[in-house]
Amino acid sequence: MKPEETVDYNFKVCWHAISRMYNTEAAKAGITTSIGFVLLNINQETGTPATKIAPLLGLEARSLTRILKSMEEQELIYKVSDMSDKRLVRIFLTEKGLEKKEIARQTVKRFNYRVRDEIPQKELDVFFRVCGRIMGMIENKEIF
Repeated sequence: MKPEETVDYNFKVCWHAISRMYNTEAAKAGITTSIGFVLLNINQETGTPATKIAPLLGLEARSLTRILKSMEEQELIYKVSDMSDKRLVRIFLTEKGLEKKEIARQTVKRFNYRVRDEIPQKELDVFFRVCGRIMGMIENKEIF
């Protein structure tokens, strides 16, 4: 079987293309794709517990810690200890963080609108079902 005929190859190549595109757009805004994804997952009204962000993005806690430190240094976020549980730290966005979040949000929306303009909904529905089934197989350890 040729690499381009394998499922994982096609996922990887497609994701890398999307990632490169997002990295190019993020660089224009002075951030990284990883920072953009973190910004998109922070709830500004209630703050987002730091421990909830890593699983949302499929990151290891160590990687997220480095990203959050960088985001604090860039003054995109600030941390607040939870009033009821001092062990819990909530992440909030600064004004600068809110501006960068909007740029990230618009970038993701433009990409999704463009894909939806080009690819019929029926094909996207099949794609989403296939992705869901593959993720389910992996999560349920049905692969190996």
